[in-house]
Amino acid sequence: MTSTSSTVTGQGQGTLADQAYRSISERLVTLRIRPGEPINDERIAAELGFGRTPVREALKRLEHERLIVSYPRRGTFATEVQIADLGHISEVRQQLEPLAAGLAAQRADERHRDELGQLLAQLAETPEDGADLIRLDMTLHRAIYAATRNPYLEDTLVRYDNLATRIWCLFIDRLPGLAGHVHEHGPLLRAIIDRDPDKAAALAAGHVEGFEAAIRAVI
Repeated sequence: MTSTSSTVTGQGQGTLADQAYRSISERLVTLRIRPGEPINDERIAAELGFGRTPVREALKRLEHERLIVSYPRRGTFATEVQIADLGHISEVRQQLEPLAAGLAAQRADERHRDELGQLLAQLAETPEDGADLIRLDMTLHRAIYAATRNPYLEDTLVRYDNLATRIWCLFIDRLPGLAGHVHEHGPLLRAIIDRDPDKAAALAAGHVEGFEAAIRAVI
């Protein structure tokens, strides 16, 4: 892909800036780009096969989402993972994750329900690799957010799920029962598919509380 235009789309995947954002975000969230590591837009553009313009647009968005930070005359860096932020992030998620789950149960159309059903089937074959588990967890959350059919709520929750997942990845080697944590989504997905908003909201609340408790147990 040689075009540098940030408005060119690729097979329904959004603009080049959108694609660059997703690629760089995944590296930051899963700590493939380590906290504090310098970000070189020219090098990343070359690695991803994009021009520098869409990469720079993606980096601006990532800075707004607190995944990178820029300092005058010093450069751009992946933000440090601050464990002190866990409580603040959890406060937001404890309110919005149950809201999203309840709305998804009420609003999911057939396309969303089919996607959630496919993800429910995937849970029966949960991968053993930690990186694959994390990607599956992120995919599950994003499918639920999309099913709310509220783009503002979806964008907000993706942002906070990214920040929470970075903390999770920092402690992943010390966290027991990673597969079990991901498997908790099974009953949640079923409640959404079955259009049971109260049960979905309660399960989502318990999931967020369990996540924070698991992190605090190892710090």
